[in-house]
Amino acid sequence: MLLSLSLIIMLGFALKGIFQKLQLPGLLGMLLSGIVLGPYVLDLISPNILTISTDLREIALIVILVRAGLSLDLRDLKKVGRPALLMCFVPATFEIIGVVLLAPILLGISYLEAAILGAILGAVSPAVVVPKMIHLIESGYGRKHSIPQLIMAGASADDIYNIVLFTSFMGIYAGQGFSPAAMLEIPVSILTGVAVGIGAGLVLVRIFRRLHIRDTIKVLIILGVSFLMVGLQDLVSQFVPFSGLLAVMTLGGTILKTYEMLARRISGKFSKIWVAAELVLFVLVGAEVDVRYAAGAGLAVVGLILGGLVFRAVGTWLSVSGAGLSGKEKLFSVIAYLPKATVQAAIGALPLAAGVTAGNIILTTAVVAILVAAPMGAIGIEKTYQRLLERN
Repeated sequence: MLLSLSLIIMLGFALKGIFQKLQLPGLLGMLLSGIVLGPYVLDLISPNILTISTDLREIALIVILVRAGLSLDLRDLKKVGRPALLMCFVPATFEIIGVVLLAPILLGISYLEAAILGAILGAVSPAVVVPKMIHLIESGYGRKHSIPQLIMAGASADDIYNIVLFTSFMGIYAGQGFSPAAMLEIPVSILTGVAVGIGAGLVLVRIFRRLHIRDTIKVLIILGVSFLMVGLQDLVSQFVPFSGLLAVMTLGGTILKTYEMLARRISGKFSKIWVAAELVLFVLVGAEVDVRYAAGAGLAVVGLILGGLVFRAVGTWLSVSGAGLSGKEKLFSVIAYLPKATVQAAIGALPLAAGVTAGNIILTTAVVAILVAAPMGAIGIEKTYQRLLERN
């Protein structure tokens, strides 16, 4: 395991540095490191690490979502209003519709299998988007209309929407039928996640105000509470829909709202933790990518992914229209909402494991979507934000 960790650290940071020298996002270098070291190329990552890969990636995602919450001023989110709500589901819905229309023609699969695939492809990657938006907030870009906050908030709820739809479509395929009640899980999970996050944040702020505790210990306590909320998500969801990741982000936002001085201090500490967490997250996401499937993908798969992104772009543009945004700000929102990675790596193989006839094609398309959309979105954000967003 130590040898694997050594290789992950050295190759991950080396390729990150090389990509940054080439004026490309460093995360692409870390993804490539995971692909090269992973079980489908050189197979140099210990099975012990791969066994807990999902948990390690979830921990890294929690770190960035806490940091996102500490940067997400609720006043800015209120100012955004309607577009923030629409970004939670409209772009994903458009992409799913696009995949359902195109996949039977391009890949020869059924409409139900296309819907399953669309729900996988429709999820944007918070792991890619959120760190970029935090950087923009800290740099002062897009502040006038709170563009980074809008995208960050939408990306968190977008995943919930897609996963609920994916579960519903898989249920239909298994012969369980579609339950309209399942769609209620989306708003309920958002509301319960926000409520629990606010409650946990208020309790922690009260404790931190009354007790003298080092900031480092406060960070560990916040992480402990965040792990608890995400860890209990499956148990709680048996009784009431609940989003642990949204609760984590809301917790950070509550601390910022009620104890801003502390939020500013510990945000810096989370930035340092993110240096290691980012490496773990993207290298292990890369390790999940089976390049054998990607290599066998034809132009039809790439065409489907690009066609779905066109539908998604239309949905994103409509979501942010009528909110006083300039054409450049709308275009940036479209670009920033393209990346795929986390959800596709997490659930792309589930249809194959469940015996879906088109499971291999679905897995292949999910893998190629990561390789196409993650670089496209990350590079797009990196290369356009200074030209498309005003700096305040």
